Amino acid sequence: MQSIPVVNAGDGFHEHPTQALLDLMTILEYKKDVNGLKVLIVGDIAHSRVARSNIYSLKTMGAIVSVCGPATMLPPAIEKLGVKVYTDIKAALPEQDVVMMLRIQAERGSTNNQFPTLREYSRHWGLTNNTVKLLKRDAIIMHPGPMNRGVEISQAVADSERSVILPQVTNGVAVRMAILHKLCNGKSIEEVL
Repeated sequence: MQSIPVVNAGDGFHEHPTQALLDLMTILEYKKDVNGLKVLIVGDIAHSRVARSNIYSLKTMGAIVSVCGPATMLPPAIEKLGVKVYTDIKAALPEQDVVMMLRIQAERGSTNNQFPTLREYSRHWGLTNNTVKLLKRDAIIMHPGPMNRGVEISQAVADSERSVILPQVTNGVAVRMAILHKLCNGKSIEEVL
């Protein structure tokens, strides 16, 4: 029986390891070292596979990880993963080196009575032209996509100089190609199959 490599490219709201690797690569590009960095993940933490994988990878590399979102979008006992928990984005932003915004996972049921309206969500947990002013001058902004511009992140912030979202997306191609190359021992897919 022939073994065929399998890559977890995201499973439900459990984990998304390839996204965590490309996020780590992007952070290293801009910050040179992860150890000691303060990273804030904001949004629908309870339904996000990206949040879990990033918490595991960033903590393994020595980052100080915090999460922020509506209490209804934070998993019970999330603190047990070794993260600091905020429900007020304005209190969370000032000390961060990296801010990773997450979208609302509507396809996983996260809009069912978890916050009043999208407008309210944006007002309280969105990264806007006003809230971004609370960040340190050298903090970078990330988003795994797809983005809901005007909900979790404003158009201006998503396209700002401190946003590394486009390089993050570009790194996704390289990281996933490298993973496939490694798993196939340098052979083409046709040779493996």
